[in-house]
Amino acid sequence: MKAGNGLKALNAGLLAFFAIFFVLPILTTVKGAFFGPDGSFSMEFVLEVFANPIYGEGLWNSLWLAAWSTVGCLVVALPLSLIYVRCDYPGRTILNTLMLLPMVLPPFVGAIGVKAMLGTTGSLNSLLSGLGLMDSSQPIDWLGHSQMLGIVIMNVLHLYPILYLNVAAALGNLDPTLEEAAANLGCPPLKQFFRITIPLIMPGVFSGGTITFIWAFTELGVPLVFEYDRVTSVQIFNSLRDLSGNPFPYALVVVMLTCTALFFGLSKLLFNPSATGGGGGGRASMGREIKKLPASTGTLCALGFLSVIMLAVLPHAGVVLLSLARDWYGSVLPADFTMAHFQGALGHELTLRAVSNSLKYASLATFLDLVIGIGIAYIVVRTRLPGRQFLDAMSMMPLAVPGLVMAFGYLAMSREGGWFHWLRIGEDPVVLLIIAYSIRRLPYVVRAASAGLQQVSPALEEAAQNLGATPMRALQRITLPLVAPNLIAGGLLAFSFAMLEVSDSMVLAEQTRHYPITKAIYSLMASLGNGPSLAAALGVWAMIFLGVTMAGASILLGKRLGTLFR
Repeated sequence: MKAGNGLKALNAGLLAFFAIFFVLPILTTVKGAFFGPDGSFSMEFVLEVFANPIYGEGLWNSLWLAAWSTVGCLVVALPLSLIYVRCDYPGRTILNTLMLLPMVLPPFVGAIGVKAMLGTTGSLNSLLSGLGLMDSSQPIDWLGHSQMLGIVIMNVLHLYPILYLNVAAALGNLDPTLEEAAANLGCPPLKQFFRITIPLIMPGVFSGGTITFIWAFTELGVPLVFEYDRVTSVQIFNSLRDLSGNPFPYALVVVMLTCTALFFGLSKLLFNPSATGGGGGGRASMGREIKKLPASTGTLCALGFLSVIMLAVLPHAGVVLLSLARDWYGSVLPADFTMAHFQGALGHELTLRAVSNSLKYASLATFLDLVIGIGIAYIVVRTRLPGRQFLDAMSMMPLAVPGLVMAFGYLAMSREGGWFHWLRIGEDPVVLLIIAYSIRRLPYVVRAASAGLQQVSPALEEAAQNLGATPMRALQRITLPLVAPNLIAGGLLAFSFAMLEVSDSMVLAEQTRHYPITKAIYSLMASLGNGPSLAAALGVWAMIFLGVTMAGASILLGKRLGTLFR
């Protein structure tokens, strides 16, 4: 479709938006790492990150956590996605939906429940003591001895759905005739899997693996809850109090950004997944026949899915139990239950303000995402404007740039004398948080809108224009109603994830009256008395909310849900 002056202006405006609110914060952080207080260029600060044993250990631990978390997610996701795409077994549809349950709660909230169960006086030690397998006077400090393992497990249980969605989408789009041709030439099933299937789905694997690796590498909440400060993300968070004239926090952020950029660039260099398929075999020329499994085998497959789901929701169960517990100390289950914490969570001054703040931040950010996302998708799908592919790539880059890096850049630029200081209206970070939330969740809306526009023929808009409608009126009256389900699904995901955003909330909301939900939960966790129980109750409210929105998005998008995480 021919682009008019209005679309050209829109394209320029969107590029300017990314330049100011995405590229500029990153460049500011890079400048702070390479230029000292006197303005002279120096590599000393970045090299010190590798020379300093504390920073070096943090970086090495972060890389190990990310690598093992990604491997763990792949071990869980690959066999289950193979079974789902190729086999029929009892409860196939409902079990596939339940596989997304871990995404309904930030992992650091689930870590609250894990601490309650694996603490020295928690459920596991109480069970072992009751069975006579442990001396109650010398309890095992599970989290103290195995903090890194605990963080990896939490990451795997939360992030495996991203790889599961991507691998399942890649397998679903794999042309079955390729495997059939190999079988006809005498290739045995196992060799066929490694020589044909795996190479063709590697783009989908790397697409999901890249997001998983970056997410785990930059995870802030879980190490904070587990009080494990020997990772780069926590070291950056702890250094935020000393930004003025101190280049080392900037150097840490640049090293983290460089690591994620290298991994993201490597995945794009080796594999270039398509926007729709994520696999290397092209779209299937014929439908794949779903194999009906014998009753015993099908039951085992269903039990495999159910086992993973039960393990994944275990942290959530711990949060629910803690929110209901009147007293949970030295017992397998709480000794007494109460609903008082739920009432307290919605009646506490901090939580009421936090819920109100999150609703305001997330609603405005989602509105901004919808406006920008529709504009980007229309330019990419409907026009031939020069630079549209660059605009599409820029809209997806927030998936590759850690939220902690972006939040750090916004914080540095909003200090006294910074470019974004004017955005802190009366020291209120509302504008900064809205923009930060919007940038971080924009890819979901862009992908959802693009998928919808690709399914609507441009001939409908052209017919409306031939009948006298302006391009804008044709878009409003014809196109947008047809792509509304995709926009609603993308908007729901953007809104729900913005409500529970961790990195931006932890960094940018510095005063209590500006705390969103996640920062309030973290604050309550550190409080004495019933603070952890109130935090758990607030987490349950958040879990219910995000669960409903994820279910709605899944119903509206169906199998296309996985394309939002690419």
